[in-house]
Amino acid sequence: MIIIPARIGSSRFPNKVLADIGGMPMVIRTAKAVESIDNVVIATDSQEVINIANQYNIQAIMTSTKHQSGTDRIYDAAQKLKLSNDEVIINVQGDEPFIETEVIEAIYHLTKKNKNSDTIIMNSCYKFISHPEADDPNIVKVVTDKNDIALYFSRAKIPYPRDHHFNAYKGHLGIYGFTMKSLEHFCKSTQAPLEEIEKLEQLRALYHGFKIAMVEVNTESFGIDTPEDLEKAIRHHQL
Repeated sequence: MIIIPARIGSSRFPNKVLADIGGMPMVIRTAKAVESIDNVVIATDSQEVINIANQYNIQAIMTSTKHQSGTDRIYDAAQKLKLSNDEVIINVQGDEPFIETEVIEAIYHLTKKNKNSDTIIMNSCYKFISHPEADDPNIVKVVTDKNDIALYFSRAKIPYPRDHHFNAYKGHLGIYGFTMKSLEHFCKSTQAPLEEIEKLEQLRALYHGFKIAMVEVNTESFGIDTPEDLEKAIRHHQL
């Protein structure tokens, strides 16, 4: 099951999920990009999003307006769908209209591999980015151990290049794989101070001692966080 959280009231970019890209709302274009992999549901707090999803024959579920994170929103939807404990759930952000199916499949297979782990609560991915890209706080960086288990995520440039010749940063893609059981465990954990400071919900898992498994992917996709990103997306679609 692929669940796409679609909050209408983004503080940085209101109504972002409905921004037009080539004649189609962003969240719908994202859903269309991944619908060949598994069933897709949009989890939203907006009747307008539900109405638009219906026009494109995409299932959408109304969720609370009070959720603090996209993961909390997909858990709300998963409960309403009455998914079983071992159901694999992929959280795809609604601002990834160009995401490749290979990326989602990589996370899906990683999640299935780790579904019986008592310590791995989330599964996600990264791509290598350049030194200049790593300066952008909208691109989240991750450092991992030798087994590609996440050590930390930050909007800051990590690791810090003391000798100024490091150019192999890992840029995190905000796509997560859970089982219904691990999703419930994550969402019932208390929010963490690090999560609030960095505004990165995955830090909740690390703060509470759980692991996040990562996989390297090759992708040309990019998230849309600002109006400037939207202009880039429109140009990208026209290529």
